[in-house]
Formats: sequence, C-alpha cells, structure tokens
Amino acid sequence: MSNTSPASEDRDVGPVGIGAFLLLTFAWSWGFWVPDVLVEVGVVESVPALPNLGAFGPTVAAVLLVAYAGGLTGVRRLLGRAIRLDYPRRWVLVALSVPPAIVGVALAVAVATGTTPVFPWSGQPIILLVAFGWILFLGGPVQEEFGWRGYLLDPLQTRLTPLGGGIAVGLVWAVWHLPLFYIPSETIYYDSPFLGFAVSITLLSVLMTWVYNSTDGSLLPVLLMHTRGTGRRGCSPSSSPTPRVSRWSVSSRSSPSPWCYTRGGRAWGNSEGTSDRTEPLSARM
Repeated sequence: MSNTSPASEDRDVGPVGIGAFLLLTFAWSWGFWVPDVLVEVGVVESVPALPNLGAFGPTVAAVLLVAYAGGLTGVRRLLGRAIRLDYPRRWVLVALSVPPAIVGVALAVAVATGTTPVFPWSGQPIILLVAFGWILFLGGPVQEEFGWRGYLLDPLQTRLTPLGGGIAVGLVWAVWHLPLFYIPSETIYYDSPFLGFAVSITLLSVLMTWVYNSTDGSLLPVLLMHTRGTGRRGCSPSSSPTPRVSRWSVSSRSSPSPWCYTRGGRAWGNSEGTSDRTEPLSARM
C-alpha cells in the first residue's frame, strides 16, 4: 500500500481532534437512530418523528471541526478535495472497477457451486445509472466520506500505518452502522449478520485507503468507490428467483435506491414473521 499522503493544514489532526470527531459523529448519527431502536426492542412505546439526517454524522462532524480549526478556508479546502483531479485518471477507473470485480468473483463462486443468478435490473440498464446518482448523494458517500476519509483516515494511518489506519477506520465505520441492524425500515441492514458486514466493510476500507493514498488524498475516487460499494449490496445479481422491489422511500438509508431490490428483513417476511429476503451474491463474501 502506498505511503500516507502529505498532510495539509486541514488534515493534520491530533488525538483530541480524533476523539472529538468520533464523539460528534456518533452523537449525531445515533441520536437520530437509537430512538427507533428503543421502540423496536420495546424499551419505549413510541418516540417523536425525527428527520432522517443520521447518515450525515461523519460529514457534519468533519465540517464543524475543520471550520473550528481553519474557518471557512479550511471548509472550502476539505470540500474542494472532492473535485480534485491532479492525479493519474486511471485511479478513477480503479475506484469504479473494484466493487464490480468483487461481484464478479461472487458470481463465479455462485455458478461454480450450482447457483443460477438472476438480474433484477436486466432489460433496464438505465436504472443503474439513475441509482448511481441517488446513492452518491443520498445513499452514504457524500454523507460520510468527508468524515471517514476526509478527516479521520490521515491521523490514524500516520499513527498506525496505512494498513492499520484503513482497518481502524473500517471497524469504526462498521460499528457506526450498528443501530441500523435493529431498525426494520433499514432494509439492507435489518436482521442481517453484522459480523459479515463488519468484515466486508473493513476490507473495503483497506482498499479505499489504497486508492485514497494513491491519489494524494483526493476524495473523488473514494466517493465513487463508496457509491459502487453501496450499489453492490443493493443492485447485485441475486440468487433468488423472485427478487423483491424496494419501496420508494424518503429515507436515504432504507434502500440503496428506489429501484433496486432489497435485502430487507422482516418487513418483507411472511405472516409468521419468517424472513423472505433476497440476498445479493456478493453479500455472502
């Protein structure tokens, strides 16, 4: 893996900054999500309806801390890293290609073991293009990457090496998602195995660290890679002959896009509560 990218003023973060970022990120996101979990597990009967803004926690925390340390100039510098192109363009292709390559490996394994995949979006390829834009802006990347890679990664990999930093960010990233596994409307997470998700997202974090460092800290390739990675969970070929179509939802986290099928849990189950989920082949990796 490449060496860490040179630290700039807004990327030179100490232990206090790391702690403040984690505190703000989890307080913001879990503040929106945990009330729904408490309802689901029966601790409380109901909670006031909250706007679905929990996913913005990492980016909100990063912007607040950068603004505190460097003012509007620092914020502009952070946001500007999402449109930087001063690196070999092949890294954009790498960022876009790695998640589909993972799906390809999963398909090969599935076919080799006797599973016949189906393609929920076959005959409608335009759906994938529309879903890409939906995911990029409302499905996680813009809401998270200015925090995970834009703020947290550099100080961690400076202390832990790029590999260690990528693993550390991945583990934090996985734990941050934990409440979503207990909220029925979060169909791509609810009632799914958390351990498998944690392993896969940590591996993705390591790969994203490689791309991030190879582009000298540009956020555009990791935004694209995150988008493809999220789309991989929601729009991958399925082993089920009857993939479910997710509902249009104003929730940016309840489905990866309004058209891709869902891996949802009991929201799609039968009357006895047994899950009847469609699972992308790549989710088994």
